[in-house]
Amino acid sequence: MSIVVTGATGNLGRHVVEQLLEKVPADQVTAVVRNPEKATGFAERGVRIATADYNTPASFEGLFAAGDKVLLISGNEFDKGRVGQHQVVIDAAKAAGVALLAYTSAPGSLTAALADDHRGTEKALTESDLPYALLRNGWYHENYTENLAPVLQYDAVTHAAGEGRVSSASRADYAAAAVAVLTGEGHENKTYELGGDIAWSFAEYAAELSRQTGREITDNAVSVEAFAGILTGAGLPEPLAAILAGVDASIEKGELVIDSGDLSRLTGRPTTPLAEAISTALKS
Repeated sequence: MSIVVTGATGNLGRHVVEQLLEKVPADQVTAVVRNPEKATGFAERGVRIATADYNTPASFEGLFAAGDKVLLISGNEFDKGRVGQHQVVIDAAKAAGVALLAYTSAPGSLTAALADDHRGTEKALTESDLPYALLRNGWYHENYTENLAPVLQYDAVTHAAGEGRVSSASRADYAAAAVAVLTGEGHENKTYELGGDIAWSFAEYAAELSRQTGREITDNAVSVEAFAGILTGAGLPEPLAAILAGVDASIEKGELVIDSGDLSRLTGRPTTPLAEAISTALKS
């Protein structure tokens, strides 16, 4: 039996594998990657490395074994039919008879286009008759704190979320929830709505940035259309810019406020405060 993590060298996957190694022997962990060179560090620590690609169904044949617990981390290739990519993993997991397939989804309250592929994958998974766990991850702190350069360049937090609030948490928090499910019992056919303990507004985000930098960072709320144009002007493809702007529209509606408490319950600790994530980013 192995705990298998797809996308294991991605931003979230790395956190998951690192935290698994704190709980189980390395030879019980399988990291699924597209480029094994990026997983050299894991291999040196005894993690099994499997090379597979969501776009190549044959690469998943025989990868899983009966009794495995699998974490399917959603793909980030928005233009390549993510539901079809995820179906490849679901089919291979069903053929092998895995004990649990956990999937990193999006909040059930989210209606933005970003959620469409997640809802499609959830449908495929729940109809597969596999034991599943839906990890409906909210927004990540790092979606903002890893992109501070333009904020600090213009001394402004630009968004299209109005006075909406976000229950974000760190990638490490969401990884800890996944690890709890993968190493624990009783999570079959459960859905978890995951988000940070404290929701914040962009005005509060700007104020915290101001406090930590000693500069006056303004809260620059714009329309969804204007925000999409700004993102496109910054080099994002138009479809992706529209998706991200659509998320801000959902934030304004309150769709990324998650008050279930599932994340802190699964991890057994409070979620990482946004202020801490900002501090870490400013020091890096």
